[in-house]
Amino acid sequence: MDQELNKELVDKLMALPGEARGVVFITDYNYVLKEMGEDGLKKLEEEMTALGCPIDYKKIDTLSFHPIGLRVISLLAIKKVFSFNDEKIKEMGMFASKTSLMLKLFINYFLSRQKVFFEEAPKIWHKHYSSGELIPLELDEEKKYSIIQIKNNYKLHPVFCMYLGSYFCGFFHMLFKSDEINFQETKCLFRGDEYHEYKITWK
Repeated sequence: MDQELNKELVDKLMALPGEARGVVFITDYNYVLKEMGEDGLKKLEEEMTALGCPIDYKKIDTLSFHPIGLRVISLLAIKKVFSFNDEKIKEMGMFASKTSLMLKLFINYFLSRQKVFFEEAPKIWHKHYSSGELIPLELDEEKKYSIIQIKNNYKLHPVFCMYLGSYFCGFFHMLFKSDEINFQETKCLFRGDEYHEYKITWK
């Protein structure tokens, strides 16, 4: 379902309503630097410039706001430049949450997992994105699964669906200290559903 990353797709993504904090681009920067080095970062920035969306990843303010479509374009540019497959995109999502200082602070501050999940997770979402709504639906600690919904017409791109599912896995890795965590996107706007829904399981 991937579309070719070209000017038409870039224009479509940049027209999407909503904004993302600069911190999401810092996670891309850190991952690319770790995996591909300074030369890789240079190639990525050259691709972003060629697409008409120049980003100096090193200088982005973590709290600044940027078009939410730019967040997807950054992921797609990384996927294109480095020929990343879906597993690498998922790895990026896991990396982003595991290295998030904000997530670590929230999880370490609140002793109750239920409180972190049901009360704090939606707040964390809104600290990153101005659109969409994260709805914590279920957290069954005994059966070791959780269900999360993303509503309010949050239809960006299929690549972000994969990224987000793995981001949630990283969140639950920190919450339950489990290294065996998986996700399934049980509902998706790109499959004709009314919202996104993720089931996260762990052992």
